[in-house]
Amino acid sequence: MAAVIKETCVMKITDIKTHMMRVPLVKPFRISLGVITHAVSCLVEVETDEGIIGYGEGSPGPLITGENLEGTVETIRVLKEKLIGMDPRDIEAVYTVMNRTVAYAGTAKAAIDIACHDILGKSAGLPLYKVLGGLSNTVETDMTVGIDEPGVMAEKAREHVKAGFRVIKTKVGVDIASDLARVKAIREAVGDDVKIRLDANQGWHAKEAVELLNRLNAYDIELVEQPVPRYDFEGLKYVTAHSCVPVMADESCWDAKDALKLVSERAVDFINIKLMKCGGLYEAKKIVNIAEAAGVECMLGCMAEESGIAINAAAALGAALKNITRADLDASFSLTELPYEGGFTIKDTRHLILSEEPGLGLRRLKEEMLK
Repeated sequence: MAAVIKETCVMKITDIKTHMMRVPLVKPFRISLGVITHAVSCLVEVETDEGIIGYGEGSPGPLITGENLEGTVETIRVLKEKLIGMDPRDIEAVYTVMNRTVAYAGTAKAAIDIACHDILGKSAGLPLYKVLGGLSNTVETDMTVGIDEPGVMAEKAREHVKAGFRVIKTKVGVDIASDLARVKAIREAVGDDVKIRLDANQGWHAKEAVELLNRLNAYDIELVEQPVPRYDFEGLKYVTAHSCVPVMADESCWDAKDALKLVSERAVDFINIKLMKCGGLYEAKKIVNIAEAAGVECMLGCMAEESGIAINAAAALGAALKNITRADLDASFSLTELPYEGGFTIKDTRHLILSEEPGLGLRRLKEEMLK
């Protein structure tokens, strides 16, 4: 008996619109690599012939990814020419075309990837966290304290804990004396029941990092992110092997290939995934799976420049998969205004509750905030 082949319903991308956004942060944010003053993003709308619109975001972080807003917009224009007519729900096919069209360009690919996943959820009538795995609808985020004088950082940490946060992530990576003073002041300010994570943003050399971390461990440190330059793989392995503080890769892990190398050589204890580094949810899921197979837990992070659309996507993935055990998705708390309506809600200050609406649950972009 001949097999019956059923015709499938094909949806087509008809347009990809880009909008540039620049929103000031409540306060400038300093890390070891420099100072960030604004959230700068390219927001996209992927339109289809069925009237479904997917929202995405590409947030270039010059201090991390080396990209800028104009370049991201132009790359999306180039990708658009190849993607018109494709079914946005065919994520593998979409990503294959993007990879064949441009190398790297994580922020541009992330913007389109997120919008296509939004469409996938809307087409299925399901919230994105259910499409991605459905483990939970809630993510608890930490709150980050930027580099400043020890007393100022301690007061900010105290305020965040008073507001409800139970995990403080503090930026370090300046020099031994000032980093010691900052962490000591924060621990004394928040007490013993609050977790403290460190993020050096590549600020130390390997032996210096080991010496400093062994001293900082007196303040009960949960983990340290990216203690050495991203290219210093052997240095990262050295710190992981000799530090009493667990080590997390951030800038050293851009994609699944990096993750495979890191976990196969036991170079880190944890991996921080950012959609802007890896190019979206498609690649992020690969990283999670590789890490899980090696018994390495993951955290989902964000760029300080993000508006919140990408954070909605990252939070959906973080809620969906059990090997994502931590979240640093606090960037939208630092904005003076959000450029969209809908999405996750906040409970107890630190919990992001995913929308039950289809896709990301975003209702509209605020045109008055866009260019």
